[in-house]
Amino acid sequence: MDANELGEKIVKTLKTIYDPEIPVDIYELGLIYDVFVNEDNHVKVIMTLTTPNCPVAESMPLEVEEKVRSLPEVKEAKVELTFEPPWNRDLMSEEAKLELGFL
Repeated sequence: MDANELGEKIVKTLKTIYDPEIPVDIYELGLIYDVFVNEDNHVKVIMTLTTPNCPVAESMPLEVEEKVRSLPEVKEAKVELTFEPPWNRDLMSEEAKLELGFL
């Protein structure tokens, strides 16, 4: 499995994780800024939260890391939390905006 295929599989996994306050997965919500996969199948996910004092600020990055690491092809997974740029509604997919009534 090449890095692109693994990246797609990781995105599918990320789409199974939901924000507890919003009924949309974290990928469609725009909380995942980037996913890097190197040739050794080490993965780095750069993500944010809707606010710095989000109730899941500690548990969500751990959940993301654990789910990505659980994929058999992934050798190592790290999550980097950032608030630059700050999350806003414009980062949401059209699907998420529609789901939440923003369209």
